[in-house]
Amino acid sequence: MDQPEATRSADRVYAQAKAMAVTFHFRPGERINEVELARRLGSSRTPLREALNRLASEGFLVAAPNRGFLARTLEARQVRSLYEYRGLVEAGAVRLACERASDAAIAELVAFAEQGVVSPGSDEHALRQLRFDEAFHERVAALADNDEILRSVTALNERIRFVRWIGLRKGSQTRLPAGHLAILNGLQRRDVRQAVALMQRHIAERLDHIVDLVRDSYAELYTDNRLAAHLVGAET
Repeated sequence: MDQPEATRSADRVYAQAKAMAVTFHFRPGERINEVELARRLGSSRTPLREALNRLASEGFLVAAPNRGFLARTLEARQVRSLYEYRGLVEAGAVRLACERASDAAIAELVAFAEQGVVSPGSDEHALRQLRFDEAFHERVAALADNDEILRSVTALNERIRFVRWIGLRKGSQTRLPAGHLAILNGLQRRDVRQAVALMQRHIAERLDHIVDLVRDSYAELYTDNRLAAHLVGAET
């Protein structure tokens, strides 16, 4: 059965506003002008307010008493916390995948990982690698056969997307394909200890550079913000 028009409209507004929040189209701490945003998205205030409340509950915006909605902050401590949480969640995902995934499903993921982009080289390549990397981690989570883990990994991908984009644009993750294949080697051999250790190491590599990545992210936000240019236009 087709969705009612009102539901489709609310979903559209949510997707568009989310793309803007994820890519920091709204700068950190900026107050969201709901009237202007509703006009831009061609929406009434009700579905927009529902979307903003949902985004606040998901951590993409901040609901401030008597001030409406503010763009989320971009701080090294917060980004570090997200990466540390991601390490715990994805270690659990690959542990369960070792126990539950079929050989055929693992082989399919290996074939996917072998297509990884080696070096970004441009905005377009960096964006492709970003999408590829997110898809890889979500596919590993899917092999755990646990909907809550998959939901968490997907949400974490979105919350750290901008910082990861900056790292990829600077060429700091050119080892991604090799890291993915090493994790899958442990998964294929059902070596839980190795697969978990490699996943944790793969994610922890960014922790030593969080301060630099956040600094570079701010520089991008206040000069060009190419990620928003690439992704927000596709939604709006």
